[in-house]
Amino acid sequence: MLLAEPQPTSADLQFELAGIRVRVSPWFWLTSTLLGFGTCQSFARGDQRALIGYLILWVGVVLVSILVHELGHALAFRFFGQPAHIVIYQFGGLAIPEVWGRRISLRPLERLLVSAAGPLAQLLLAALIIAALKAGGWFVPFPIPSIGRALGLYAGQEIDSQAIQAVLNFLLWVNIFWPLLNLVPVPPLDGGQIVREGLLAAGVMQAQGIAGMIGVGVGGGVAYWAYTRGEPFLGIMFAMLAASCWQSLSLGGGPWRR
Repeated sequence: MLLAEPQPTSADLQFELAGIRVRVSPWFWLTSTLLGFGTCQSFARGDQRALIGYLILWVGVVLVSILVHELGHALAFRFFGQPAHIVIYQFGGLAIPEVWGRRISLRPLERLLVSAAGPLAQLLLAALIIAALKAGGWFVPFPIPSIGRALGLYAGQEIDSQAIQAVLNFLLWVNIFWPLLNLVPVPPLDGGQIVREGLLAAGVMQAQGIAGMIGVGVGGGVAYWAYTRGEPFLGIMFAMLAASCWQSLSLGGGPWRR
């Protein structure tokens, strides 16, 4: 379900980046706007004109961040001789190998590296932003207070521009929390892919089934944790992922091979 490429439409935004075709579905704009509405409201503080501006900044940050993630996958595919294109849609993004019927067969370890490349690209972007701010003596809006204090990231001069502060907050939030969530070992998230390919690389024959069972347990656990802490969207997402893993186990397979 989550890895199905949406059908092209006349409203798609299409361009090329680093020699890789990119298509942005119109549903991406709506979903990302709704996803960031509450966060942007906290920055706007009741100013409706400011809210629109912050929403535009948020959507731009999300687009760039997902592009970085999917470029990580696509460039890793290309490194192993498999061209790919990128689709950004309501569920995030996909790096899709070209010409499935004549697809180059990647080894499990190569597929593991392809899966890991997306989250690592985002975490690298966050690290570069933090390093640049720290080098300039600026306050770093690190989204995990205990770590931020321990690393001395809050000891710096604050940037005067509210818009720049918002962009930095958005960038660090999206490029730290989202890739970490993506590394949770629940198929079809990248963490689930990494578990399966790691097991296959180790010669485990039932790798897909084991990864699916891990996905059911971990996905259900994360869903429960999210619901009990007032995070219904996260809870629904992981409940759906756990249910998808259970369904794939019942059918004896799963449509989540990258």
